[in-house]
Amino acid sequence: MAAGGTVIDRRRPKAALFMVGCLAAGLLPHWLPSALRLVPALSLALLLGGYSVRTVILQAFRDPPSAPPVADPANLPAVDVVVAARDEQAVIGRLVERLLALRYPVDRLNLWIIDDGSEDRTGPVLDELALRHGPLRVIHRPRDAGGGKSGALNTVLPQLQGKWMLVLDADADLQPEALERAVRHAESGDYGALQLRKAVVNGDKNLLTQAQAMEMALDAVIQGGRLANGGVAELRGNGQLLRREAVLSSGGFNEATVTDDLDLSFRLLIHGQSIGLLWDPPVEEEAVLSLSALWRQRQRWAEGGLQRFFDYTPDFFSDRVSGSQRLDLLCFFLLQYVLPVMAVADLFGALITVTRPTIWPFSIVAFGLSGISILAGCQRQGEGPALPSMNPFSLALGIAYLGHWFVVIPWTGLRMALLPKRLVWAKTLHLGDPQVVPPA
Repeated sequence: MAAGGTVIDRRRPKAALFMVGCLAAGLLPHWLPSALRLVPALSLALLLGGYSVRTVILQAFRDPPSAPPVADPANLPAVDVVVAARDEQAVIGRLVERLLALRYPVDRLNLWIIDDGSEDRTGPVLDELALRHGPLRVIHRPRDAGGGKSGALNTVLPQLQGKWMLVLDADADLQPEALERAVRHAESGDYGALQLRKAVVNGDKNLLTQAQAMEMALDAVIQGGRLANGGVAELRGNGQLLRREAVLSSGGFNEATVTDDLDLSFRLLIHGQSIGLLWDPPVEEEAVLSLSALWRQRQRWAEGGLQRFFDYTPDFFSDRVSGSQRLDLLCFFLLQYVLPVMAVADLFGALITVTRPTIWPFSIVAFGLSGISILAGCQRQGEGPALPSMNPFSLALGIAYLGHWFVVIPWTGLRMALLPKRLVWAKTLHLGDPQVVPPA
């Protein structure tokens, strides 16, 4: 699905409508009679409290879905492992080593890396590695080819022959047997796609990476609960195993979005393809190390998350989406996107009218849901890097850290509503191990 100015232009008035609606919902209760001011927030808290109990509390402490070891690799289908890499010289050599270490029948595994217009030594390093390793296939794209990661994936998509494609980021790490376990699980579940839990490999680096490790555990817990109750699971970019025919029937990767994974999740849903989730084995990745890097990354996530709702909401009312999926999407949208904007508007309303804030019942549900999910996720047994140990300080850190969405979402929504959009795909910088020098 190629990028188009018409699609981009249509999002701006939708973003404006979203912001006006959320701001009004946060401001107007302050002009209601005092006895009625909490009614809107209490109503939302009641709806989302029930959703939280059903989705998280009743599911969080159950055994998560994990793929058992594969005793016999016979009859495993062909798989293409695909990585889009731009300016990844710090990690690209290590990535190739990890891909070559995957335990999978060699006649059914192809490794593809797209050098997406790199300006560092990523391209030359890949060419040298391809000469030494036959299974590695390298494709070079000019930097101005367009479409971002989606464009890179669309470039290689017509050349793939495997039943499944595993999309990884350049900093990804997998256990050697992870691919065959994930494929076997996906085959048994008749999925259109399967997302591996994302595990932060550098969670002990500083408090920010520790908080991101907790956030990834929270995300997997909530996604698992949503899926267990007839809701919607979503892809997370790194570690997504996709059935190639499902991707093709959904139109390929959308080049008019800044988050290919979130967009594809919705299009798979609309086309009747289910997405599964695996707690083990995980895919390991680096967390960003600074607040500035986090800010850039989360703005992109927020923008892509809003884009998919603006683009596909009409399809949610078709008979291709079930009632339980619609309810799940509504509750997720309220918690993730509406609440932060309403909270900012509520604060301004309280200052203007010299009244107390009204949104706090809604906020209590959201932060309570987050705290329980962090606690449950970090106490689970799992493969991969150790999750942060739980104590009052670490739990408080994880909950407080999630408050950054109350800045990111309103700012991103306002920017989308007011400024003309030019698609820019801002990649996350992967540093790898600074002591490891890439091949010359």
